[in-house]
Amino acid sequence: QVQLVESGGGLVQAGGSLRLSCAASGRTFSSPRMGWFRQAPGKEREFVAVIFWSGGSIYYADSVKGRFTISRDNAKNTVYLQMNSLKPEDTAVYYCAASKGISGSDYYYRSYDYWGQGTQVTVSS
Repeated sequence: QVQLVESGGGLVQAGGSLRLSCAASGRTFSSPRMGWFRQAPGKEREFVAVIFWSGGSIYYADSVKGRFTISRDNAKNTVYLQMNSLKPEDTAVYYCAASKGISGSDYYYRSYDYWGQGTQVTVSS
């Protein structure tokens, strides 16, 4: 089993920055893919970014490309999401996710098996 705990959300003005952290524990060696998703009220959970433990490949949603950076610290079993130039439309609950394998679309939330509790990010205009 894998446990994921997010932290770092909060309230920030447009143009500001936040850094989210996702600490993984448990059978982390079986989670070759970790991603960030977000969900705004009344909307479906959407892909933000993904990073692969093997090879370090990274992909971003077009809406955050150039503003957000996903990274990892293998020693700490932690994944980060650095969010810069935040916009009001980035407001959502942000979730960390991990998968047992790499099957399924990297961009679809149902491809992931483990989820954190979520952390609220609110960007004021």
